[in-house]
Amino acid sequence: MKLRPVLLASVFGCALLTAGLAQPTGLQKKDVIPAAAPKLLKTKLPPGYTIPTVDISGEKERQVIVDREAGQYLGHPTTVLLEDGRTMLTVYPRGHGRGAIVYKRSNDGGRTWSARLPTPKSWETSLEVPTLHRVVDAAGRKRIIMFSGLYPLRMAVTEDDGAHWGELKTVGDFGGIVTMGTVIDLKTPGHYLAFFHDDGRFIRGGDLAANAMKSPHSDHFSPAAQPWRFWVYTTLSKDGGLTWSVPVPIAMLPEADLCEPGALRSPDGGQIAVLLRENSRTYNSFVIFSNDEGLTWTEPRELPAALTGDRHVAKYAPDARLFISFRDMTHATPSRGDWVGWVGTYDDIVKGNEGQYRVRIMDNTKGYDSTYPGVELLPDGTFVTTTYGHWTEGEQPYIVSVRFKLAELDAKVKP
Repeated sequence: MKLRPVLLASVFGCALLTAGLAQPTGLQKKDVIPAAAPKLLKTKLPPGYTIPTVDISGEKERQVIVDREAGQYLGHPTTVLLEDGRTMLTVYPRGHGRGAIVYKRSNDGGRTWSARLPTPKSWETSLEVPTLHRVVDAAGRKRIIMFSGLYPLRMAVTEDDGAHWGELKTVGDFGGIVTMGTVIDLKTPGHYLAFFHDDGRFIRGGDLAANAMKSPHSDHFSPAAQPWRFWVYTTLSKDGGLTWSVPVPIAMLPEADLCEPGALRSPDGGQIAVLLRENSRTYNSFVIFSNDEGLTWTEPRELPAALTGDRHVAKYAPDARLFISFRDMTHATPSRGDWVGWVGTYDDIVKGNEGQYRVRIMDNTKGYDSTYPGVELLPDGTFVTTTYGHWTEGEQPYIVSVRFKLAELDAKVKP
């Protein structure tokens, strides 16, 4: 397979190298390749990347439709893989972010999916992207928790691996956006750190009626305040995810809009890295690090263009390389707005390297509306990635799962 274009760029423009331009398939829109970097960028880093891109967007045999409903927007799924290595759960809203939560289950590692499963009544009132997380308390009791954001933050719990779920209940007197983007376990058993962001509207609620958010499927609504600045927060659980502390701010830049934290640990477990979307679209994405289990954090640092995008979700492959899925928002790229991935090492992130290669997973046919991904690794080394997008031109977005092994992608990278 031919490679996607390779881009070399400076802040003031970019030169296109045509040493391997893959032709669009019938599933893809015609690529629009920027002739120059966008104006008014504040980043001092190159807005384009030089590593190759493997394009699997036309390989339909890898794709499984999880859910599709004519005329209905389906978006923003997250997934969780159970310890048997086969059972996967997914949740997503009937609508853009907010909307009644849909729940499905796969018993064969994402190859097939159940019909929509019954859910508690309060799930119809969700106002934000629902997120699933496996947690285990100090006594070894397993549960899965599901967050639903804005104000106040709410959470539902299952203690039988999704057979029976509780209602959405208020977590505390705070809220946020894309809660919780990531939940990671700390070194103390039963302790978890969760990450989210807010721009001032929902962290404490408010009385600005113009910014209030109402459920499209119920009378439930979130009060809101005036937006003023993006902050990234953590909140701590010491009881296996049942209760959560008052949020603590960990990252902010006056000229950049940092949000949608995606956290991962270093291979030795000693460091936490958090990849951050940059929403002003004038910088690349950012990263912060902690060497003390989230008590203190480094100043935000820009990432290379190859990792610039939204809603990063990372998993380690069996060979210790990283696969990171995200929406491509690189400033100079032919796949802007598409579902892409990055393959490299943790050391690449630490050192600011571009990585090994990128992957174009699927082509999104409408703007930048795609890709809040779930990423799972099966026991045989297969990645199962699941997200939403406008995969068929002129139709509402729907949920698709794509599967691959890194060895299969490696073989497509031409020397």
